[in-house]
Amino acid sequence: MTEPAREPTNIILVGPMAAGKSRIGRELAERCGLRLVDADAEIEREAGASIALIFEREGEAGFRKRERAMLAGLLTQDGMVLATGGGAVLDAGTRALLSDRGFVVHLHASPATQLARAAGDTGRPLLQHPDPATVLQTLAIQRDPLYAAVSAMRIDTDGLAPSQVCSRIVAGLPTCLGIGADA
Repeated sequence: MTEPAREPTNIILVGPMAAGKSRIGRELAERCGLRLVDADAEIEREAGASIALIFEREGEAGFRKRERAMLAGLLTQDGMVLATGGGAVLDAGTRALLSDRGFVVHLHASPATQLARAAGDTGRPLLQHPDPATVLQTLAIQRDPLYAAVSAMRIDTDGLAPSQVCSRIVAGLPTCLGIGADA
């Protein structure tokens, strides 16, 4: 007799760059007793190069191809908090996987907050532009509907400490994840 398939026990963080996915992911994983997987860090580890260097050598299309493959592999696993890159939602296949393989939380940050948090960070290739504020606004218009399409929950991180965001996530987790509200 075979056992019924278990629901995935993943919490997946999506949202724009500098919304806090990696930082909040670390605290959330610790609080929930899950492991943290940072998709961008895994891509860098596998490629042996930084995201900025991958963009420089392969362009955004090359990076997105690596991202799709990495996320497809990672999403076969359970028991993690997965911090995705800001553009992970651009691929329709990846969007479907995200929704199927965990509880997806959209961490939102305004372009102004993103710009302040990412100030001086040369590791963000899409911000290496004469007018990064316009880039962030354009990305928000393009990507916000995609984040909304895959998410079960949205939290605006502007003005919130990571611990406050984590508390809101934990309070909204479905009981099927087996993570108590006392996390």
